[in-house]
Amino acid sequence: MSSLSAGLDLGASDLDQITFRELIFAHFREKYGTMTSSTSTATPLKHAFEARVAEIKSPKSDINALILDYLTMEGYPKAAAKFSKEANLQPQQEDPSIRARQEIQNNIHTGNIEAAISALNELDPEILDKDPQLHFSLLRLQLVELIRQSNGGDISDVLSFATRKLAPRAAMNSDFLQDLEKTMALLIFPHDSLQPELAALLRSDLRRQTATKVNEAVLLRQTERREAAIRHLVKMRAWAESTARSKKKDLPDRIELGLNGEDNDDHDENELMITT
Repeated sequence: MSSLSAGLDLGASDLDQITFRELIFAHFREKYGTMTSSTSTATPLKHAFEARVAEIKSPKSDINALILDYLTMEGYPKAAAKFSKEANLQPQQEDPSIRARQEIQNNIHTGNIEAAISALNELDPEILDKDPQLHFSLLRLQLVELIRQSNGGDISDVLSFATRKLAPRAAMNSDFLQDLEKTMALLIFPHDSLQPELAALLRSDLRRQTATKVNEAVLLRQTERREAAIRHLVKMRAWAESTARSKKKDLPDRIELGLNGEDNDDHDENELMITT
């Protein structure tokens, strides 16, 4: 679990608004901070573009709204409830809805796929009915977990599950069939000497990717959005810089993402800024 997830899961404790901001900004610095066009060092003189950016003041209310949106969309009910109260904002979703999504994600991350599917069907049975790809991905992950649990021993449960749940779907879809064949290959080869393509099935990345797809599917049904607004803004920012550079606009060699609070020494320490 990342430091962001661990921190946000403590939403009922004494985390204040500044701590929430620092957690989220640190997360995006870590994930997107290297999205720059050059590694050259900054010049002593401030570029005209940077001067214009420095003049833009992002209202604290807008930043708070982005943070609450992130906590809600990513499924941190305790943190979202506490932050909305401290920031005097209306919750974006009912708490049970966030908790349901968090429960589903936690089950996937811990390998309890059967419980995740059951919780997802209880939340909205039409999601899997209308998304065969997502349903197959979950069932395939459940097969991977069964193979992991068999640990080279009795595989009768694995074969029974694959025959009942996956084979009928794979027979009607060539992509499903290929994925099923790859997964069943885990029964043949020792897990400590798998080819990279097969070894990837046993890594936690597959759980995380599947959990993300499920969360996006639920969000699309509930809010008509698949991701938090701040993620979309970061992508837009990267696209804008790329477009400007392709058109030879006058920009600094390196443009920071704008989430470094230490770069804004002239601002109040309680007002972390996002520059765009």
